Amino acid sequence: MPNTVETLGMLQARKIALHAQQVLTRDRSGRAIDATRSAIRALGYVQIDTISVVERAHHHTLWNRNPRYRAAHLDQLQAQGKVFEYWSHAAAYLPIEDYRMCLPHMERIRAGDALWFRADPDIKRQVLERIREEGPLQSKDFGNHGRTGLPMWEWKPAKYALETLFMEGELMVVRRNNFQKIYDLTERVLDTGVDARFPEPQEYADFLIDRFLGANGLGTAAQIGYLRKGMTRRIENRLEEREVAGDLVGLDVAGIRYHAKPDALELLDRPLSRSRVRILSPFDNLVIQRQRIRHLFDFDYQIECYVPKAKRRHGYFCLPVLWDARLVARIDCKADRGTQTLIVRNVVLEPRPLRRGKFCEALKRALSEFAVFNGCGHVQVEQAPDRQIREALQGAVS
Repeated sequence: MPNTVETLGMLQARKIALHAQQVLTRDRSGRAIDATRSAIRALGYVQIDTISVVERAHHHTLWNRNPRYRAAHLDQLQAQGKVFEYWSHAAAYLPIEDYRMCLPHMERIRAGDALWFRADPDIKRQVLERIREEGPLQSKDFGNHGRTGLPMWEWKPAKYALETLFMEGELMVVRRNNFQKIYDLTERVLDTGVDARFPEPQEYADFLIDRFLGANGLGTAAQIGYLRKGMTRRIENRLEEREVAGDLVGLDVAGIRYHAKPDALELLDRPLSRSRVRILSPFDNLVIQRQRIRHLFDFDYQIECYVPKAKRRHGYFCLPVLWDARLVARIDCKADRGTQTLIVRNVVLEPRPLRRGKFCEALKRALSEFAVFNGCGHVQVEQAPDRQIREALQGAVS
């Protein structure tokens, strides 16, 4: 029989999740680049995103865990073979120790599992041969194979080939140039010391469980199997087996069945900073699963850059605001690099009680830090809910 399910209050569940995510733990000793690598390993992945209204998601997420983070860290770690790019639930930087756990996904792609695009087999062979002969190449090094007048949203044939070979594991991204991927043969990029044994099904399920619970503290079977095709049932079975063995514990959080490692409950004894504000990326690991944060944080969040302008409620690129162990607001920002101004287009508070004075002080400090992180020396406020918040934000980075 499974172990007895323990009941946790919502604040307790949030505390476990926030400690595990390390989003409020920014005092890291040692070299800055080592702290960045530790953050990636703790999170399991960091999502890469192309949107640059403010600093891109991968930089933003890591900066929120490591105040000494620099964009060059990812390039250095990739060059040193300590992180690599591949697909998690989306394009991501992952710890090199997890390379072998990407092999099942690569195998599915090679077996014909559908991508959202299809590459011409002949062009794939030509692309692979050129890279084999010439060394690392990027998309712009290839022609359009006779196709002209392509719509701006459509890749040229060689790009489809490159991405398919990348997803199949034949190519790896060796580095980026102006954010454009440079590809080389996996056999030339992957260090010979990297474990590349194909995982057994149970081993892979255990990996997904352990990675998620280590990074998030607690989770449901659906959350652990998020966008992992065909894995939910296996994960459910394995969670039950491990609870019976005492390796995991069952938790009831407001009627939802969660799972955790036994030592996760020890996080409840650790103090949690409630005074710091964190301005999060929409793709931050803490908030990327929208149903999860709706349940744990009562925060109904949608990124609106993909929503028609007339239907947006909060703004083009609203960033969740964490304070006092709650998600209390969204702030729509744009970094104008030309004028070095962080433009605050809108601030929307959640409809719940808020210690307004304390929050304003903390938000002002956080916005000043965020402006500097974005290379901005000024803050311009276009819209805020009331005078107190507007004046607090306007005075940031004086």
